[in-house]
Parts: sequence; structure tokens; C-alpha cells
Amino acid sequence: MKFKYCVLAFLITFSFANTSKSIAQEEIELSGLILDNTISRQGHEFANQLSRFWQEIPNTFGKNVVIKEIIVPQAGTQLDVIFDNKSVYRTYLGRRLMPIDERVGQAVYRLVDAIAQSDSRSSSPDLADDEW
Repeated sequence: MKFKYCVLAFLITFSFANTSKSIAQEEIELSGLILDNTISRQGHEFANQLSRFWQEIPNTFGKNVVIKEIIVPQAGTQLDVIFDNKSVYRTYLGRRLMPIDERVGQAVYRLVDAIAQSDSRSSSPDLADDEW
């Protein structure tokens, strides 16, 4: 009698554990992220504007971008846009606030180009990167 209750309790627990894992796997999908590693006000503004464009770019599922800011003493900051562990765009921002719309546009253009190149590389695996 006790054995039946133990088996029944085990089966109920096991079935709830499996359903909760499958629900959790379906709900959590983090992809197409922009990681903002900026420090300054200009860096945050750059990242915010780039993220607005990132939402409108097609085929960004599974692709992540890092915006990294490095402080350069007495000169301002250096912003790097990194995609697929490669620096796609680099710009220098001075200490004074300047409009960054043009720089964001250039970064988006290079980012779209890098996404297209990575998609073409993944669709044609027979071509090696080191061929000339």
C-alpha cells in the first residue's frame, strides 16, 4: 500500500518537473541582445540610439552586440561596437557633448554589413576564410 502511494507521488512529482522544464525552456529566449558597457552620458546616448535601430534590423535572432566604452585620459572616450567577437565600428568621443546621430548611422550601417557577411559565411561553409 505504501509502495503504491510512493510510486504515485513520484510520478506526479516527475510529471510536474518535466512540464515546468518545458515551459521554462519555451519562455526564456534571450537572443539578439545589445550589451551596454558604456560609462559616460554620450556612451549611454549612443547605445540607446543604436538599440532603437537594432530592433528594426531584420535577422538579428541569435546575434549579440557589445557596445564597449574605454576612457582615454585627456582625450575623451573610445566606443567600440563588437559583433561576433570582432570590432565592427570604433569612434572617439571628445569631452564635450556633440551630436552623435551621424556616428550611430555609420555604426548601424557597418553592423548590418557584418550581419550580412556572417550570414553568407554560415550559408556557404565550403568557402574557407583563409582562401585567396
